[in-house]
Amino acid sequence: MVSGLKEFIDESELLHIDDPEERHTTSGVDWQIYEALLAKLENNSHYRVTYLDGILEIVSPSKRHEKIKTRIAFLIEFYLFKKQIQHTPMGSTTLRNKLKTAGAEPDECYCIGEEKDIPDLAIEVIITSGSINKLETYRRLGVKEVWFWDNRLKIYHLREEIPLKFLSTHGYEQIDQSELLPELDISLLSECILISDQIQAISKFEAGIK
Repeated sequence: MVSGLKEFIDESELLHIDDPEERHTTSGVDWQIYEALLAKLENNSHYRVTYLDGILEIVSPSKRHEKIKTRIAFLIEFYLFKKQIQHTPMGSTTLRNKLKTAGAEPDECYCIGEEKDIPDLAIEVIITSGSINKLETYRRLGVKEVWFWDNRLKIYHLREEIPLKFLSTHGYEQIDQSELLPELDISLLSECILISDQIQAISKFEAGIK
């Protein structure tokens, strides 16, 4: 086993992480060890595991992180329901591709329209920065659109037909408006994510999408 990895999968360590977001990264991890770790954690939804080219990252999200990601998920699903848009919520489903040596567990993800093996939309809440490039990871997994929350929403759409034009963003173009949900007011969504009172946030969002 790779030196230093045992502490990541030892249950006594995993059960004693404090609330502040913690991030552990190690390199030189082969795919089999990555899959063994996923199996070890399959009944523990608290951790997010990302893998890219032998680099493994484990995140223990903070309460702040979880509050934001839960708010985003509620508002998106509220919108999808109100607009009667067919969708499949997939939560933090583990996405992985052995041939492309990539795996991720988004904070939230959705299939828009029919259900698929790979979601159309992945959402990541950024509280502390990591060492793994999430856009490259999601590109290899084939996720069409990635939303990052970093005090505001940043939206990236995969341009498979012209990837060389967006080398710096790994084939994704940063856009102001979602192409998966083109009628969703991103400014309104961002504003409501920041409202501390849950009822007030939902009420304002509902009024804005009528």
